[in-house]
Amino acid sequence: MWKLFVALFLLFVNVNALTLQKANIYSDQNISGWMMSEKLDGIRAYWDGKKLFSRQGKIINAPEWFTQNLPPFELDGELWTKRGDFENIQSIVMDEVPHDAWSEIKYMIFEVPHAEGDFTVRLLKAKNYRDEHKIGHVEIVEQKVCQNKKELDTFLQSVVAKSGEGVVIKDGSKEYFEGRSDSILKVKLSQDMEAKVTGYKNGSGKFTKVMGSLQVELEDGTQFFIGSGFSEQLRKNPPKIGEIVSFKYFGFTNKGKPKFASFMRVRKD
Repeated sequence: MWKLFVALFLLFVNVNALTLQKANIYSDQNISGWMMSEKLDGIRAYWDGKKLFSRQGKIINAPEWFTQNLPPFELDGELWTKRGDFENIQSIVMDEVPHDAWSEIKYMIFEVPHAEGDFTVRLLKAKNYRDEHKIGHVEIVEQKVCQNKKELDTFLQSVVAKSGEGVVIKDGSKEYFEGRSDSILKVKLSQDMEAKVTGYKNGSGKFTKVMGSLQVELEDGTQFFIGSGFSEQLRKNPPKIGEIVSFKYFGFTNKGKPKFASFMRVRKD
Protein backbone atom coordinates (compact mmCIF):
# COMPACT_ATOMS: atom_id res chain seq x y z
CA MET A 1 0.00 0.00 0.00
CA TRP A 2 2.80 2.42 0.92
CA LYS A 3 4.62 1.79 -2.39
CA LEU A 4 1.39 2.43 -4.28
CA PHE A 5 0.94 5.72 -2.42
CA VAL A 6 4.48 6.83 -3.27
CA ALA A 7 4.01 5.92 -6.93
CA LEU A 8 0.76 7.89 -7.12
CA PHE A 9 2.37 10.85 -5.38
CA LEU A 10 5.27 10.89 -7.86
CA LEU A 11 2.82 10.65 -10.74
CA PHE A 12 0.93 13.64 -9.34
CA VAL A 13 4.13 15.66 -9.07
CA ASN A 14 5.13 14.81 -12.63
CA VAL A 15 1.70 15.75 -13.98
CA ASN A 16 1.87 19.16 -12.34
CA ALA A 17 5.40 19.93 -13.52
CA LEU A 18 5.31 22.03 -16.68
CA THR A 19 6.90 20.96 -19.96
CA LEU A 20 8.70 24.20 -20.75
CA GLN A 21 11.83 24.82 -22.78
CA LYS A 22 15.02 23.83 -20.98
CA ALA A 23 18.56 24.77 -21.92
CA ASN A 24 21.51 22.46 -22.30
CA ILE A 25 25.04 23.58 -21.45
CA TYR A 26 27.11 25.35 -24.09
CA SER A 27 30.24 23.46 -25.08
CA ASP A 28 31.66 25.14 -28.19
CA GLN A 29 28.69 24.39 -30.46
CA ASN A 30 28.33 26.44 -33.65
CA ILE A 31 26.15 29.36 -32.54
CA SER A 32 26.70 31.72 -35.47
CA GLY A 33 23.56 33.80 -36.08
CA TRP A 34 21.86 32.68 -32.86
CA MET A 35 20.17 35.10 -30.44
CA MET A 36 21.78 35.76 -27.06
CA SER A 37 20.46 37.42 -23.92
CA GLU A 38 21.33 37.78 -20.26
CA LYS A 39 20.26 34.84 -18.09
CA LEU A 40 18.16 36.44 -15.35
CA ASP A 41 18.35 35.05 -11.83
CA GLY A 42 14.70 35.24 -10.80
CA ILE A 43 11.64 33.00 -10.56
CA ARG A 44 10.56 31.47 -13.83
CA ALA A 45 6.87 32.05 -14.50
CA TYR A 46 4.55 30.58 -17.13
CA TRP A 47 1.32 32.42 -17.99
CA ASP A 48 -1.32 30.11 -19.49
CA GLY A 49 -3.62 32.97 -20.46
CA LYS A 50 -5.41 32.97 -17.10
CA LYS A 51 -2.98 32.13 -14.29
CA LEU A 52 0.72 32.28 -13.45
CA PHE A 53 2.60 29.07 -12.62
CA SER A 54 6.10 28.29 -11.42
CA ARG A 55 8.26 25.88 -13.44
CA GLN A 56 7.09 23.04 -11.13
CA GLY A 57 3.44 23.84 -11.81
CA LYS A 58 2.75 25.66 -8.55
CA ILE A 59 0.24 28.51 -8.80
CA ILE A 60 1.93 31.88 -8.26
CA ASN A 61 -0.39 34.08 -6.23
CA ALA A 62 0.23 37.38 -7.97
CA PRO A 63 -1.98 40.37 -7.12
CA GLU A 64 -4.90 41.02 -9.46
CA TRP A 65 -3.41 44.23 -10.83
CA PHE A 66 -0.32 42.29 -11.95
CA THR A 67 -2.23 39.77 -14.09
CA GLN A 68 -5.44 41.53 -15.12
CA ASN A 69 -4.02 42.99 -18.35
CA LEU A 70 -1.79 40.07 -19.34
CA PRO A 71 -2.70 38.60 -22.76
CA PRO A 72 -5.11 35.73 -23.41
CA PHE A 73 -2.19 33.78 -24.94
CA GLU A 74 0.75 32.02 -23.26
CA LEU A 75 3.92 33.71 -22.00
CA ASP A 76 7.15 32.34 -20.55
CA GLY A 77 9.52 34.54 -18.62
CA GLU A 78 11.18 35.49 -15.37
CA LEU A 79 9.76 37.37 -12.39
CA TRP A 80 12.68 39.64 -11.59
CA THR A 81 13.77 42.84 -9.88
CA LYS A 82 17.53 43.27 -10.32
CA ARG A 83 20.76 41.30 -10.34
CA GLY A 84 21.75 39.57 -7.11
CA ASP A 85 18.26 39.82 -5.60
CA PHE A 86 17.04 36.20 -5.82
CA GLU A 87 16.19 35.72 -2.13
CA ASN A 88 14.06 38.87 -2.11
CA ILE A 89 12.33 37.90 -5.37
CA GLN A 90 11.59 34.40 -4.08
CA SER A 91 10.18 35.71 -0.79
CA ILE A 92 7.82 38.05 -2.69
CA VAL A 93 6.73 35.75 -5.50
CA MET A 94 6.28 32.51 -3.55
CA ASP A 95 4.32 34.06 -0.69
CA GLU A 96 0.80 32.64 -0.61
CA VAL A 97 -0.68 36.08 0.12
CA PRO A 98 0.42 38.78 -2.37
CA HIS A 99 1.53 42.06 -0.81
CA ASP A 100 2.75 45.52 -1.75
CA ALA A 101 6.30 44.32 -2.52
CA TRP A 102 4.97 42.95 -5.84
CA SER A 103 5.39 46.53 -7.07
CA GLU A 104 9.13 45.71 -7.30
CA ILE A 105 8.55 42.76 -9.65
CA LYS A 106 8.79 42.88 -13.44
CA TYR A 107 7.70 40.08 -15.76
CA MET A 108 10.61 39.62 -18.16
CA ILE A 109 9.37 37.73 -21.24
CA PHE A 110 11.75 35.50 -23.16
CA GLU A 111 9.32 33.21 -25.03
CA VAL A 112 5.73 32.97 -26.27
CA PRO A 113 4.87 29.24 -26.10
CA HIS A 114 3.05 27.69 -29.06
CA ALA A 115 2.87 30.97 -30.99
CA GLU A 116 3.49 30.70 -34.73
CA GLY A 117 6.68 31.86 -36.41
CA ASP A 118 10.34 31.98 -35.49
CA PHE A 119 11.70 33.29 -32.20
CA THR A 120 11.75 36.96 -33.25
CA VAL A 121 8.18 36.80 -34.55
CA ARG A 122 6.98 35.15 -31.34
CA LEU A 123 8.59 37.80 -29.14
CA LEU A 124 7.16 40.56 -31.33
CA LYS A 125 3.68 39.21 -30.61
CA ALA A 126 4.28 39.75 -26.88
CA LYS A 127 5.88 43.18 -27.40
CA ASN A 128 3.02 44.44 -29.56
CA TYR A 129 0.45 43.32 -26.99
CA ARG A 130 2.45 44.90 -24.15
CA ASP A 131 2.77 48.20 -26.03
CA GLU A 132 -0.87 48.28 -27.12
CA HIS A 133 -2.13 47.68 -23.57
CA LYS A 134 0.60 49.80 -21.91
CA ILE A 135 1.59 47.16 -19.34
CA GLY A 136 4.43 48.81 -17.46
CA HIS A 137 5.56 45.81 -15.42
CA VAL A 138 6.04 43.59 -18.49
CA GLU A 139 9.31 43.79 -20.42
CA ILE A 140 10.73 41.78 -23.30
CA VAL A 141 14.21 40.41 -22.57
CA GLU A 142 16.67 42.11 -24.92
CA GLN A 143 18.08 39.79 -27.58
CA LYS A 144 21.31 40.29 -29.54
CA VAL A 145 22.50 38.48 -32.65
CA CYS A 146 25.70 36.51 -32.00
CA GLN A 147 28.07 36.09 -34.94
CA ASN A 148 30.73 33.92 -33.34
CA LYS A 149 32.26 32.58 -30.11
CA LYS A 150 34.32 35.75 -29.62
CA GLU A 151 31.15 37.86 -29.50
CA LEU A 152 29.58 35.38 -27.11
CA ASP A 153 32.61 35.51 -24.78
CA THR A 154 32.64 39.33 -24.86
CA PHE A 155 28.94 39.48 -24.04
CA LEU A 156 29.31 36.94 -21.23
CA GLN A 157 32.16 38.95 -19.67
CA SER A 158 30.08 42.14 -19.84
CA VAL A 159 27.17 40.42 -18.07
CA VAL A 160 29.41 38.93 -15.36
CA ALA A 161 31.11 42.32 -14.84
CA LYS A 162 27.68 43.71 -13.92
CA SER A 163 27.11 40.83 -11.46
CA GLY A 164 24.86 38.99 -13.90
CA GLU A 165 24.48 35.21 -13.80
CA GLY A 166 25.29 34.27 -17.37
CA VAL A 167 23.96 34.16 -20.93
CA VAL A 168 21.29 32.20 -22.78
CA ILE A 169 21.87 31.60 -26.48
CA LYS A 170 19.14 30.29 -28.76
CA ASP A 171 18.65 29.23 -32.37
CA GLY A 172 16.13 31.87 -33.36
CA SER A 173 15.17 30.15 -36.61
CA LYS A 174 13.35 27.32 -34.82
CA GLU A 175 9.60 27.13 -34.33
CA TYR A 176 8.50 26.75 -30.72
CA PHE A 177 9.50 23.48 -29.06
CA GLU A 178 9.08 21.96 -25.60
CA GLY A 179 11.61 20.23 -23.36
CA ARG A 180 15.40 20.21 -23.29
CA SER A 181 17.22 20.87 -26.53
CA ASP A 182 20.61 21.79 -27.99
CA SER A 183 18.78 24.64 -29.75
CA ILE A 184 18.90 26.62 -26.49
CA LEU A 185 22.06 26.74 -24.38
CA LYS A 186 23.15 28.39 -21.14
CA VAL A 187 26.62 29.88 -20.89
CA LYS A 188 28.19 30.56 -17.50
CA LEU A 189 31.67 30.75 -16.01
CA SER A 190 30.53 28.09 -13.55
CA GLN A 191 27.54 25.77 -13.94
CA ASP A 192 24.70 25.21 -11.52
CA MET A 193 22.38 22.33 -10.78
CA GLU A 194 19.74 21.26 -8.30
CA ALA A 195 19.67 18.36 -5.87
CA LYS A 196 17.48 16.99 -3.07
CA VAL A 197 18.74 17.11 0.51
CA THR A 198 19.06 13.59 1.93
CA GLY A 199 21.21 14.04 5.04
CA TYR A 200 23.99 15.85 6.91
CA LYS A 201 27.54 15.38 8.08
CA ASN A 202 28.63 16.85 11.40
CA GLY A 203 31.21 19.60 11.32
CA SER A 204 34.64 19.69 12.93
CA GLY A 205 37.01 22.41 14.07
CA LYS A 206 35.22 25.76 13.92
CA PHE A 207 32.10 23.94 12.67
CA THR A 208 31.86 21.63 15.68
CA LYS A 209 28.24 21.37 16.88
CA VAL A 210 26.87 22.65 13.56
CA MET A 211 26.42 21.14 10.10
CA GLY A 212 29.68 20.47 8.32
CA SER A 213 28.30 19.42 4.95
CA LEU A 214 25.01 18.66 3.26
CA GLN A 215 24.32 15.28 1.68
CA VAL A 216 22.35 15.63 -1.55
CA GLU A 217 21.09 13.47 -4.40
CA LEU A 218 20.80 14.30 -8.11
CA GLU A 219 17.89 13.17 -10.29
CA ASP A 220 19.96 10.24 -11.55
CA GLY A 221 20.58 8.99 -8.00
CA THR A 222 24.16 10.29 -7.67
CA GLN A 223 24.85 11.23 -4.04
CA PHE A 224 27.59 13.51 -2.71
CA PHE A 225 28.26 16.17 -0.07
CA ILE A 226 28.27 19.95 -0.39
CA GLY A 227 30.56 21.49 2.21
CA SER A 228 31.00 25.13 1.16
CA GLY A 229 28.89 28.19 0.45
CA PHE A 230 26.97 28.13 3.75
CA SER A 231 26.55 31.09 6.06
CA GLU A 232 27.01 30.61 9.80
CA GLN A 233 23.24 30.85 10.21
CA LEU A 234 22.64 28.14 7.60
CA ARG A 235 25.09 25.81 9.30
CA LYS A 236 23.08 26.21 12.50
CA ASN A 237 19.75 25.79 10.66
CA PRO A 238 20.51 23.84 7.47
CA PRO A 239 18.02 23.09 4.66
CA LYS A 240 15.51 20.40 5.61
CA ILE A 241 15.68 16.85 4.31
CA GLY A 242 13.60 16.65 1.15
CA GLU A 243 14.11 20.29 0.17
CA ILE A 244 15.61 21.19 -3.21
CA VAL A 245 18.81 23.23 -3.23
CA SER A 246 20.81 24.89 -5.98
CA PHE A 247 24.59 24.60 -6.07
CA LYS A 248 27.34 25.68 -8.43
CA TYR A 249 30.12 23.43 -9.66
CA PHE A 250 33.00 23.22 -12.15
CA GLY A 251 32.67 20.08 -14.27
CA PHE A 252 32.52 16.48 -13.08
CA THR A 253 34.87 13.94 -11.53
CA ASN A 254 35.57 10.64 -13.31
CA LYS A 255 32.89 9.15 -11.02
CA GLY A 256 30.27 11.57 -12.35
CA LYS A 257 30.10 13.77 -9.25
CA PRO A 258 30.12 17.59 -9.52
CA LYS A 259 33.54 19.15 -8.83
CA PHE A 260 33.96 21.88 -6.20
CA ALA A 261 30.24 21.96 -5.41
CA SER A 262 29.23 25.07 -3.46
CA PHE A 263 25.78 25.79 -1.98
CA MET A 264 23.80 28.65 -3.51
CA ARG A 265 20.24 28.61 -2.16
CA VAL A 266 17.11 26.66 -1.26
CA ARG A 267 14.54 26.59 -4.08
CA LYS A 268 10.90 27.20 -3.18
CA ASP A 269 9.51 27.24 -6.73
